[in-house]
Amino acid sequence: MNLPPGFRFFPTDEELVVHFLHRRASLLPCHPDVIPDLDLYPYDPWDLPGKALGEGRQWYFYSRKTQERVTSNGYWESMGIDEPVFTSSTHKRVGIKKYLTFYLGDSQSNWVMQEYSLPDSSSSSGRSSKRSSRGSTSSSHKPDYSKWVICRVYEQNSSEEEDDDGAELSCLDEVFLSLDDLDEVSLP
Repeated sequence: MNLPPGFRFFPTDEELVVHFLHRRASLLPCHPDVIPDLDLYPYDPWDLPGKALGEGRQWYFYSRKTQERVTSNGYWESMGIDEPVFTSSTHKRVGIKKYLTFYLGDSQSNWVMQEYSLPDSSSSSGRSSKRSSRGSTSSSHKPDYSKWVICRVYEQNSSEEEDDDGAELSCLDEVFLSLDDLDEVSLP
């Protein structure tokens, strides 16, 4: 992609849903149009660099909503966690964030996908059905963008967002923790 120098892509959940996915479902242009369309399921997560919009160790792309989530080496399975996405100003529910993890055979990997979708009432399917009921045939040739999702894929142990699990401390953290231990030592 031809992005301007210094371009960084760190959207919030609300921004992904409202400014990108909702515009896509409403058939409105996205400026800048940086998130590519990608049929995820033929690709393993480590194949995403160069195919999806990458920022750090995270990749973003539009994909079709589907139940078939099998790749050549594994499959994506829902973690059973669905979170609503709310606007920060009005606290209106604008989307849903679903968590999936990638399995290699029977083994769970560190790859995680957050799949953002619109609630059914926000999709453009109501508008397209009204158009088709008036006898317009041109809307039947347009893709159904109400079934699109935005995906964010990352490897959990290398994601900066997931560092609060305490698995690894920096040298400075270890020094500060050892200073805390000095309080327990009595000096002569």
